[in-house]
Amino acid sequence: MTDHHTYGTSTHSANALARLIADRLGLLFSERESDYRGVYYRADGPGSRIEVQPNPLPGDDGEDDLYDPEHPAIRVLLLTTTPAPDAALQARLGSIEGLVHLNHEPW
Repeated sequence: MTDHHTYGTSTHSANALARLIADRLGLLFSERESDYRGVYYRADGPGSRIEVQPNPLPGDDGEDDLYDPEHPAIRVLLLTTTPAPDAALQARLGSIEGLVHLNHEPW
């Protein structure tokens, strides 16, 4: 089973949130760029992945599209994927001011 959580913020930029999480969790984020996702940040651990990305994505028509259209007011998303539920990770992320838990999906 894989456990996936989505968080969002309009308080922090993607870069600032990645730095904040890196400091809190001792992770190393790498900056990546995608035609679909724009500039985003990714940290990998044993069987896990944490990504920080903007919610508005560059659209083909010059207009931004939303990665998560259910939350249009959210500017930055945090996506976590772990091999099993990780209550300690969720608690540490939940303590970040301005970061809101949006969704949980067990796969």
